[in-house]
Order: sequence, then structure tokens, then C-alpha cells
Amino acid sequence: MPMLYPPLEPYESGMLDVGDGHRVRYERCGTPGAKSAVFLHGGPGGGIAPDHRRLFDPALYDVLLFDQRGCGGSTPHAGLEANTTWHLVADIERLRALAGVERWLVFGGSWGSTLALAYAETHPERVSELVLRGIYTCTRPELDWYYRFGVSEMFPDKWARFVAPIPPEERGDLLAAYHRRLTGDDAAARLAAARAWSLWEGETITLLPDPANSAQHDEGHFALAFARLETHYFVHDCWLEPGQLLRDAARLRSIPGTIVHGRYDMPCPARYAWALHQAWPEADFHLVEGAGHAWSEPGIRDQLISALDRYAGKG
Repeated sequence: MPMLYPPLEPYESGMLDVGDGHRVRYERCGTPGAKSAVFLHGGPGGGIAPDHRRLFDPALYDVLLFDQRGCGGSTPHAGLEANTTWHLVADIERLRALAGVERWLVFGGSWGSTLALAYAETHPERVSELVLRGIYTCTRPELDWYYRFGVSEMFPDKWARFVAPIPPEERGDLLAAYHRRLTGDDAAARLAAARAWSLWEGETITLLPDPANSAQHDEGHFALAFARLETHYFVHDCWLEPGQLLRDAARLRSIPGTIVHGRYDMPCPARYAWALHQAWPEADFHLVEGAGHAWSEPGIRDQLISALDRYAGKG
């Protein structure tokens, strides 16, 4: 079974001024001039991590990873101004120009799959292949499943902790209630809300408990960007028209692609991955049994690495 490649350090890193007061941190890993790829992290607001580099064979790939606006090492931290899906799509194009490539493989997981679809449907001529994991199309039913009723039935204990910071009279719209607190003037209330919001996701994305993942989502600096950016994007429906990404999937028909999704993915129900597969039947489709949402779950990780190896001509 494919395993993560050994740890490696970037051969280049920097900050790109993308305008609007934002500077985006990026890194490049692997072999300069090898097959070009870009990695789009989840969230919105999750940021990149060293293990993300290890999905790509460093001998065969020249991969660019970056922290999207407002998170990770990008500045301003947790900044919401000029921070939309379409700002990020434009940033990907700026980074492609910086990398000096005409086309590249686009890898996106969770929210990164949303962003990858938006980018590929806008600039299909710039995408050599698409590798998507944990499909999320950012529709109102998907948001309601996770923040109103659905996952609450699977994790009643964690749901109770999630709703606890919100008074009962505001629980009819938890997304709006959290957004108010995360954009309010009370710093202590912002941080408390951020940690509760972030931990709800951190403890429901894996099939089995993962203490390290929970600890990351509970850490204040991470949680503040994660929660502020997620609620900011979600109250605006990610600046997408209803059903836009599936509606425009025909624009992907000429792009080789792979869709990987866990059968028991809680944040992102499998029906949307299946719907994408129906709209884009040319893509390879893998519904992984015994897996939740996280890229690090063995069955999901193995399918991702196998796809990346194949697109690089390995084996």
C-alpha cells in the first residue's frame, strides 16, 4: 500500500503580495522543473502542514503549497476583508505565474475541493489534472447537515458542547450566532467561540478519535483563523450561486481527474461526491469504506498517493 513519502523541507519559500493588504505565504517542494502541482488546503482557514508535502513524490513533483488569505503564515491573520472564493481563485493564478508554468495538477481536499472546482471551472486550460478529496460543494443543505441537524445525531455529546456557548434562543441559526461572536468586539468571546467552533470540526472529521487533531483545532491561534474564515465564507455561501459547482462540472470533462471520498465522511456527505461523479463521469471515483473525512485516514491517503503517482507517470 502507498505510504507517505519521507519528510522534506521546501527548496523555496516566501510571501507573495496579492493586493488588498494581504500577503500569502507559499512554499515549493520536490524537484525544480518536475511535474508542477498546487496543493489547496481545507477550512477555509486550515492552512498547510509539513505532512501535506509528503503526499507527492519529491523526485517527480515540483509542488507549490500555500496558506490561503488570513490563515497559517499569511497576513493579516484571520483577516476577512477582501477574502472571498474569487480572491483565492485569483491568488492561485498569481502563484501559477510566480511558478512560471502554463498548467499544473490541482489537488484540493474538503474546502480545498470547493476551491479547486471553482478554479478549474474558471480556468480549465490551466489544469492538467484534478485530484479531489472530501467533496464539498458549499450548498445550503450541506451547511445545514453539519450545523443544524444531521451530524448532531451522530455526535450528540460533541454537539452539546458545540451549542453550549450559544443561548437557546439563538440556536435556530448557529452559523449566524457564531459569526456574530467571531466578528464582535469582545476578544475573549471571540476566542471562546473560535475554539468551540473549531473543535466541533476537529473531533468529527475522523472515523476514530484523533487526539492530535483535536489538540490542533483547540489551539487558539489556529482556531481563531479557522472559525472566523469558515463562518465568514459560509454565511456568504462561499460567494457561489446555488448548485454552481455541479452545474458547471461539464467544464471539467476534458481534465483527467480522481475523486476520493470516505463512506463515513461526516462534514461532507457522500451524496455530493457521488453527484460530482455523475456530472463528471470521466473522473476516477473512489468511495473508501471504513473512512471518514480526513486525508490522513489510511484508505483515503492510499488512494490519493496512488493517483498522484499515476499522474506523474510512476509505475
